[in-house]
Amino acid sequence: MKICVISFDFWGYDEHIVETLCNKGIDAHHIKMGSVTHSNFSERATNAVSKILLNKNLKTEKRLKYVLDSLEQLGYQDQILVLNPDTFDLSTLKQIRKYSHRLITYLYDSLDRMPVEKEKLNLFDKIFSFDIADTKKYGFEKLTNYIYLPHIKSEDQNPQMDVFYITSYDNKRVSFIKLLAKRLSKLNVKFQIMVIGKKGWAHQIQNIFIKIPEHLHVIFSIKKIPHAKLPSYYKKAKTLLDLTRENQYGLSFRVFEALSLEKKIITDNEFIKSYDFYNPNNILVLNETCSNLEKSFFESPYEKVPEDIYYKYTLDNWVNKIFALKI
Repeated sequence: MKICVISFDFWGYDEHIVETLCNKGIDAHHIKMGSVTHSNFSERATNAVSKILLNKNLKTEKRLKYVLDSLEQLGYQDQILVLNPDTFDLSTLKQIRKYSHRLITYLYDSLDRMPVEKEKLNLFDKIFSFDIADTKKYGFEKLTNYIYLPHIKSEDQNPQMDVFYITSYDNKRVSFIKLLAKRLSKLNVKFQIMVIGKKGWAHQIQNIFIKIPEHLHVIFSIKKIPHAKLPSYYKKAKTLLDLTRENQYGLSFRVFEALSLEKKIITDNEFIKSYDFYNPNNILVLNETCSNLEKSFFESPYEKVPEDIYYKYTLDNWVNKIFALKI
């Protein structure tokens, strides 16, 4: 069987899908649009002028051409999975459609956040979504994100802090982080929060380290942390924090990273209570004021998730579902 995954893959999650397929003996390939950048300063300058004068993004066109050129080299596929369909124009998706009899997509984001035109969605044979609201509203098939990290028992780790969180810059999150940091400080809980993104430059100029007191801090940075290094940060904490974006109802990858490393979770996502792995000893859903966060949550041991429930959220099971593979 030949399967191709096409995506931007900003954070590097999608390469794990292809790796898992290959481990199953499938001829799988990843066309990563994000790897296509400007070759030199001249290309960047030309593109800047093109966007201003012609409202035309040459880098986007270069990436779409790369996708079609790559597909031409790979040839016809039994299945093609397109992630981030909002990044494609309709004509490119129609060309991709010709390379397989089964074209599927998985929506990492809600349509409220990342709209996809109906004409584009109609091209897909199957549409999966992580967002509960979208699955109910549009009839998409519900499928969560997945556990891609190897399982590491809590007793095999030696966490040095209570809470760790790394997130891209988002106004809603930053506002809530300030409130939460005060609560964590009051409880004398050791934590580290890293906010990554270009919009964080103003915070960097004002104060790169916001002390809350001395041994606690929130860090704003424009420098991206490599995806492969994230687990080393997670292992240093007992609990991972996960805050939603505006109009987000699905579970982020942070939840599944926490499951794989047997970490507790603090979140503002009420929908997590509807999942079979939910355990109030392991997962705390914050109220609007964070007043329900108590130090006792960090003091009780992690309670292990049953193996059969854990497997449901692994990438191995995820690819079986999305590509309708026989187990």
